[in-house]
Amino acid sequence: MASSYTGLGTELMTTGEAAGTWGTKTNTNLKILEQISGGYVSIALNTTGATTLAVSDGAATDANQVAHKVMNFTAALGGNVTVTIPLDVQNVYIIKNSTTEDYSVEFKYVSGSGSSVTWAAGDRGTKIVYATANDGTDPDIVDATSAYVTATSTTTLTNKTLTSPKIGTSILDTGGNELALLTATGSAVNEITLANAATGNGPIISTTGDDAAVDLNLNPKGAGVLKSGTAAVKIAGKETMWVPATAMYAETTNGAELAQTVLTGGAPELKAFAFDASTAEAVQFNVSFPKSWDFSTAVTFQTFWSASATDTGTGGFTLAGCSVASDVDYDLAFGTPVANTALAASGTQDDLMVNVESGGVTIASAAASTNTIFRLVRDTGTDTNTGDLRLVGIKIYFTTNAANDA
Repeated sequence: MASSYTGLGTELMTTGEAAGTWGTKTNTNLKILEQISGGYVSIALNTTGATTLAVSDGAATDANQVAHKVMNFTAALGGNVTVTIPLDVQNVYIIKNSTTEDYSVEFKYVSGSGSSVTWAAGDRGTKIVYATANDGTDPDIVDATSAYVTATSTTTLTNKTLTSPKIGTSILDTGGNELALLTATGSAVNEITLANAATGNGPIISTTGDDAAVDLNLNPKGAGVLKSGTAAVKIAGKETMWVPATAMYAETTNGAELAQTVLTGGAPELKAFAFDASTAEAVQFNVSFPKSWDFSTAVTFQTFWSASATDTGTGGFTLAGCSVASDVDYDLAFGTPVANTALAASGTQDDLMVNVESGGVTIASAAASTNTIFRLVRDTGTDTNTGDLRLVGIKIYFTTNAANDA
């Protein structure tokens, strides 16, 4: 009786057969078994249509393609292709798709409607698959790759410890949406350290690294603000200071007159400095900015005033300032005056008028921990209002660059 062969090409000898050649055939079978357990073969696929992997009975060569554990598919594809194996083949394969061009590769049994494994167009990954031969008509080929972590897999890891993993540009949520983006800095020496906490304590986000002092930068996008819960977190930056007319004093020469005006009995009374229309009258006031003041940055201002008549002419002011440090004579020169944009009065007496914010006013001798004196003058050379302007107060804008005044 002649020998028979398995689906992977090993020879099954019958009793009394192969006299004198049994050893040679057994050695060939052992070589085939080596191929089945770990052999490698590169297979050039047909560029279109189907490629049927060859079975070479009793041959321990590359020609016995289905008997190799590891396969590498190659070809410059011209369309979607299939790779088929006989219905009785039962084996585990590691297959690398090294084809080129954007077409799919399907690995399946030669016939039947059992499951198959497909590399989508553009997928150059490696898959672990097993051919079950579980049905004589419709056997299944199963993709086992999802049970392993690979370069292209979408494996869910549960209770696994990752030590110093390298993450590319982003961390995605379970829906595939961006959760956190990461930007690599080639020369980075500083980083963030996260620490959890026991009962009664809060988790900690710390800056750590090689530098002795490391800032923590939280930068909202555009007009966004930094919040804690629903409330905005106050941060260093632009601040305002209100200085009412009652905190000012008239200059000795050409000083404006402080007066209190009753508009309607029982209604708000106006305590304001009246600035003459033709004489450039002036007032002064002094403030001590917080220690967090960024004195290297110019301040700006807005003036709040009302017209004493129905004139619709414009009204404007100039502001200058100087800072006096400890153990320094107050007898200093002001910096260069800066005018705000003159504003047309409404034409209704006693309407509040608020000039737009001015350009930057450079404070002479500006420094931290100083007393700053300002000089406010009606800009009679520019404004056109023919009546007195009643100055209610001024809003000073300045910049801080520290978290507090410690």
